[in-house]
Amino acid sequence: MEHILDKMRRYISPVFLSLLVASFILWYIAKLGYTYTTEQVMRINVDGRKFEVTCVVEGVGTNLFGYRVYMNKTLKVPLTELKFVDLVNEQGQTMLEIDRTSLQNAISVRMSDIKVISIGEVPQIEQPSKDD
Repeated sequence: MEHILDKMRRYISPVFLSLLVASFILWYIAKLGYTYTTEQVMRINVDGRKFEVTCVVEGVGTNLFGYRVYMNKTLKVPLTELKFVDLVNEQGQTMLEIDRTSLQNAISVRMSDIKVISIGEVPQIEQPSKDD
């Protein structure tokens, strides 16, 4: 086995390996310039009530990559920007059902370089108290 590895070391040049790695990096950078559509999980904070929603987004690969890698913050959206309906659950709590379209518009405004095509199921949230 060592004999085979010694032969491979003689046949594979370090220059070849470095050029292979460089070509892969350049290919990857070139592919990031294309437009892609993917799912992205967004963290949303509506007047202190935090939840996650899955969005289908479209954008240039570099922007999508940047959001996926560096987007660990929560988008703050005031309740006044959203349309919602008050609901009462089985426990008697007043919950808010947020309109998907208004939430999609609010997310789109905060992500100008990525197009939000659609959003998934929006969970019901507790109604913020007047003190919040």
